[in-house]
Amino acid sequence: MCGRFAQYRGMRDYLRELDSEQDVIGGWEAEAIQRYNVAPSTQVQLLHSTGGHLVVAEVRWGWAPHWARGKMPPPINARVEKVATGNFFRQIWPHRALVAADGWYEWVKEEDNPKLKQPYYIRLRSGDPLFFAAIGQLPPAGGVSQEGDGFVIITADAEGGMVDVHDRRPVVLSPELAREWVDEATTTHRAEQILLHQGRPAEDFEWHSVDRAVGNVRNQGPKLIQPQLSDS
Repeated sequence: MCGRFAQYRGMRDYLRELDSEQDVIGGWEAEAIQRYNVAPSTQVQLLHSTGGHLVVAEVRWGWAPHWARGKMPPPINARVEKVATGNFFRQIWPHRALVAADGWYEWVKEEDNPKLKQPYYIRLRSGDPLFFAAIGQLPPAGGVSQEGDGFVIITADAEGGMVDVHDRRPVVLSPELAREWVDEATTTHRAEQILLHQGRPAEDFEWHSVDRAVGNVRNQGPKLIQPQLSDS
């Protein structure tokens, strides 16, 4: 699962890591984004391709088809096992995107008091930016977001020691596969294979406990991703 994440570098840093040959269009700035506690239903900068260009756009995190709106909060994640074949996300399955991020948070129930949850911050061991595979109803290049626009992050089963933190995790793609994921020439069959078999493995990541302040969506700042003293 992915319910909060950090996107604090500048878009220029993410684009440098992605190393795409496509021209980049859209309204973005080089300054650091400085969002250490990105929450569902907020506007998030993400990347997608259209007309041979790589587009940077702000899109709402969360999406539901028109027939499901108002019945429940729009989902923020889609399970990789069903996203390509289920009815719920059929409309947006062909519309692939990337969420450039620095890490994400998961919460673990404490054994002696299940009502309390300890947050953990997960990132690449290398410290490099990472790319979540996403799909969505996306605005056109240079266009204005329309009602109903939104995106979901695709999740898969956790592996290895990461299971101790959570049983689900976002599908994170290497820069090479991230470029292929958003390439309009990539078939939907190939896209499904990337999700199912080529996400970055658990051993690429590290994690540490962080302050419970991250549980409040109003809290921001680099202190949220710092290890607790007991982990240092």
